[in-house]
Amino acid sequence: MDQTLVTRIVEGALLAASQPLTVAQLAALFTLDEPAPEGSIQHALAELQAQCAGRGVELVEVATGWRYQVKADVHPWVTRMWAERTTKYTRATLETLALIAYRQPITRGEIEQIRGVATNSNIIRTLEERDWIRVVGHRDVPGRPELLGTTKGFLDYFGLKRLDELPPLSELKDFGELDPQLDFDAPPIAANTPAEGDVDVASDDSRDPPADADSDAAHTDDGGIEAATPTQDDADDEAASTHPEPDNNEEDIAADGEVRSH
Repeated sequence: MDQTLVTRIVEGALLAASQPLTVAQLAALFTLDEPAPEGSIQHALAELQAQCAGRGVELVEVATGWRYQVKADVHPWVTRMWAERTTKYTRATLETLALIAYRQPITRGEIEQIRGVATNSNIIRTLEERDWIRVVGHRDVPGRPELLGTTKGFLDYFGLKRLDELPPLSELKDFGELDPQLDFDAPPIAANTPAEGDVDVASDDSRDPPADADSDAAHTDDGGIEAATPTQDDADDEAASTHPEPDNNEEDIAADGEVRSH
């Protein structure tokens, strides 16, 4: 089998595959009767990479194998094809993902300690369902909390082959051009301010007012407590009780609306 045919087969397989393919998977396409010559698959991959120069796609090796992907310079235009399906992640979710990626393995408690707020369980569940993080072990401390780390799916999504290819934290702002969008231009979150999707560790909305405060305070519509203030009617009632009016045989109106005379 000549090299030209091997290159065409490898190219067709990579274009048809829905996920990256390893060299072993590409080699499995050839039968024992017509095996690929030794080193021909690696040569085909190198040739296909060179052919991508000046094109809108490139052939790259990621954590789970080789794949074609859109080049970064045309990425903003191509992504408009799926604009209606773009998922926007909260800042709290992206901060949690960044901590796991750069400090793995890390426990949920350590994430909360760094961020200063409790991490919503939905954030961890979302990242797990996205196949970006997984449980890689347990910390050998009381309670044995789960240790979280990233997956190969995380590396594939961001076009990385290994974790050491992650950009330095000083260059993380450049990730704003990727999808998901990282909003690093927003003002920093204070340590005692809960981010969206978080629960403030120090907050406690369950405190109730003292039982004897009901007579001197009123609850507002938003659940707050408003101190009672005297009204004009209260002042009139107090004046009436102090200086009762004389009985001048005036007509009174009964509860049923009937007018009665004294």
